[in-house]
Amino acid sequence: MSTELSASQFIERLKKLRPDDGLRKRSARDESDLVGVTMGSIFKLAKEFIEMPLTEIEKMLESPFHKVRIGAVSIMDFQARSPKTSPDQKKKVFDLYIRRHDRIDTWDLVDRAAIYVVGGWLFDKSRSVLFKLAKSRRMAERRTAIVSTAYFIRKGDVADTFKLAEILIDDREELVNKATGWMLRYAGDKDRPQLLSFLDKYAAAMPRVMLRNSLEKLDKNLREHYMRMKD
Repeated sequence: MSTELSASQFIERLKKLRPDDGLRKRSARDESDLVGVTMGSIFKLAKEFIEMPLTEIEKMLESPFHKVRIGAVSIMDFQARSPKTSPDQKKKVFDLYIRRHDRIDTWDLVDRAAIYVVGGWLFDKSRSVLFKLAKSRRMAERRTAIVSTAYFIRKGDVADTFKLAEILIDDREELVNKATGWMLRYAGDKDRPQLLSFLDKYAAAMPRVMLRNSLEKLDKNLREHYMRMKD
């Protein structure tokens, strides 16, 4: 990691990406929250800062401004994905994500990094932390638990997706329900019989948004069959 790359440098570069128009003058709050800076430009800048030390990434996570934290988790994601990143560094990135989950507290921050930072690290290791997160009081931690399994699914391993979905079956947060349905649908792409078996057992109890999301890849007759179980 490069000791020359700092949080303050990233933020200064980010400020320069703001559009030079009326958007920047709406209010002091908008000015500080980097209004007009696009997600694409944040991701591009994060690639330039891929070697930022974790101490500086943590400073970015502590920022009150969402787009700075998007930058932080984007750098973490790029480090986790890179074949040049050592296993020791990937472990440290994972540890930072879990330790500072209090600052990774929205659905988009979770989705930006959980798959590779968490799922990628845990693929060949104990996944007990995911089952702990699935029982957390915090929405974002529960979303991390299920979204992280996208990495496992890509590798053909769907077992823990269904196990975690069972834990989350009664979740009251729509953002968790949507993510769970999304992962069930994705797991069903790899193992349709297991998805159907899960739906046979739980469709009637699943929150409607979770059920609808899980059914999107099924044919019309099957979708209607499982939706009737909610009536």
